[in-house]
Amino acid sequence: MTSAEPEPEPQPEPGPEPESSGEPEPEPEPAPGAAGLSARDQDVLALERRGWPTPGLKERAIRERLGISPTRYYQVLNALLDDPKAQEHDPVTVNRLRRVRTARRSRR
Repeated sequence: MTSAEPEPEPQPEPGPEPESSGEPEPEPEPAPGAAGLSARDQDVLALERRGWPTPGLKERAIRERLGISPTRYYQVLNALLDDPKAQEHDPVTVNRLRRVRTARRSRR
């Protein structure tokens, strides 16, 4: 063969489907480097990391991407700010939001 393309590897034949024991499957382990945060928590931090030109666009993105209300989003976000795993995952965003939260609390 003079072709430079490698031959595809043979695929294993599919076996029978494993039987379900009726018990819920355990939650998958967090992705490496995710600092033990759930996918939803990572998505919340990712949304907050981004700059938003208007509050309406951010609220729409919260509903569409996360499927939760903006009120619930801010409850989850506030809890994340106190979570050491979130600090480890995205220290820049978490520290910025902690400073904003502290400044707002001191104005009250």
